[in-house]
Amino acid sequence: MNLELGADAQEFGHAARRAFEAAGGDDLVLRADADPSLREQLVGPILRGLGADELKPRADGEELEAAAALCRSAGYWALPYPVAECLSAPADLDVDGLIVVADHAPAGVVAGLSKRWATVTLAGIRSTVVGQSEARPALVADLTLARLDDAGAGDVALALTLPCWTLLGMLDRAMDLTISHVRLREQFGQALSAFQGVQFQLTDAEVERAGVDMLAKYALWSIATGQPEATDDALALRSAALEAAEVVFRICHQLHGAVGFCDETALSWLSRYSQPLRRLPWGLSATRDRLARRAQQTGLTGLYA
Repeated sequence: MNLELGADAQEFGHAARRAFEAAGGDDLVLRADADPSLREQLVGPILRGLGADELKPRADGEELEAAAALCRSAGYWALPYPVAECLSAPADLDVDGLIVVADHAPAGVVAGLSKRWATVTLAGIRSTVVGQSEARPALVADLTLARLDDAGAGDVALALTLPCWTLLGMLDRAMDLTISHVRLREQFGQALSAFQGVQFQLTDAEVERAGVDMLAKYALWSIATGQPEATDDALALRSAALEAAEVVFRICHQLHGAVGFCDETALSWLSRYSQPLRRLPWGLSATRDRLARRAQQTGLTGLYA
């Protein structure tokens, strides 16, 4: 079992991060937030330039790794575009993307985009999106669905895992921003980073982030090798990622102080746009509940055992 992304996937992720930065970086999410109808115009050409629409993560392990690396880079810049959902599109449906939804009150981060969406529940029930509400905060829209079939069980693992890679990218950036902040900010005549209490907090946050990094790679391996428990692994990854996000963003906000909640700081936007990933289709307690119900007979395997 190799839990490292291939060199090509890593380089593709680095190239994507540089491309997003060159196209505007943090300014992209500010502009999309002000006018959701600009999302395709702002981000679509960048993704096409990277060849993102040519990736087939369901068909090839290397392309699956490249898709994960792309999602991570998109999360790093809080890219205002549902990259993970687009990459999760089922091969047997003529749609542009797939969204995992709850059984009630389905919603997705698709406001302002005129694309063809399909949805799937944890039970594998697939539907098409036939209508959506006006944009809510963080570009979320309520969805109106028309049921298709119950053949989506094999779609769930990928569609749960790739958004976790996006959230992982957000945790990467939150840590980078905070480390830079405590190195520059001084108190009592020395940098904040010199204080032992600050170092302990950053260590706690990094342990959580690094744990999600490892579990995300394991869930990817589980999908790529067709493990029967791939959906359970994806749920376990989501549970761990949500727990880590609570710790990392709490510590990063604490170390930034009040300025971390101001719109002038990148951490504020990053934290705000992490909320849909952390709440949709389910929050932490609901994710744990679904994982417990699925794994109660056989338990978890691999790194999760």
